[in-house]
Amino acid sequence: MLTRLIGKWLNAGVMEDGVVQFPDSGSPQGGVVSPLLANVYLHEVLDTWFEVEVRPRLKGQAHLVRYADDAVISFSLEEDARRVMEVLPKRFGKYGLTLHPEKTRLVPFRPPRRTKREEAREGSEPPQPGSFDLLGFTHHWAKSRRGNWVIKQRTAKGRFARSLKRVAEWCRQVMHRPIREQHRDLSRKVRGHYGYYGITGNWVALDRFRFEVTKVWRKWLRRRSQRKRSWDCFNQMMERFPLPAAVAVHSTSRGAVNP
Repeated sequence: MLTRLIGKWLNAGVMEDGVVQFPDSGSPQGGVVSPLLANVYLHEVLDTWFEVEVRPRLKGQAHLVRYADDAVISFSLEEDARRVMEVLPKRFGKYGLTLHPEKTRLVPFRPPRRTKREEAREGSEPPQPGSFDLLGFTHHWAKSRRGNWVIKQRTAKGRFARSLKRVAEWCRQVMHRPIREQHRDLSRKVRGHYGYYGITGNWVALDRFRFEVTKVWRKWLRRRSQRKRSWDCFNQMMERFPLPAAVAVHSTSRGAVNP
């Protein structure tokens, strides 16, 4: 019964931009069944294999983080990382799975500090570390308020653009609705964005999202009338109907708040 239901999910197709597409192989991108099958397959293919067979053979420390079909493996030694990278495609190929050619890569993710040899060279700059995206965030190194190097997260560019595009499309569809109703629903959308991306260290991206949403809202409000209202008129309206301020809902320094 379960396999029959999974078969129906795989053959149902996915609608993209109003067009239903049927993939030739694998689970459809964005399909309901994709996360379920990813957990079923990758628990054995990746999780168990990594803990039982890989970690005991490594010289340094290593940690695996996986959510559905997205995974990041961190290594303390580059030698270990290259060894696992070499056998990973073979492990997946054994079960008929393939790795994404663009997303699967080695990233030098060390704090930007100079080695003793680099310090001996006058004027040498420390190598800049790479960054990687996971679950909608770009993970990167940055200085803390105390001047220490720490790992921070900001909204990934692709997710930021996608969220803003959805808001713009919604504003276009409801441009003739009363402003009070638009403000109510748009505020909910902005709060929903904060609810996921509102983490410590991501305030700049949150505030920029609010600013860009404000510009998009103004654009479509101007189009519903032949009178082109100025920014002053729009700012007066925003005083009556302000959008929620950017806030770190998931803060490490205090409890969760309601944006």
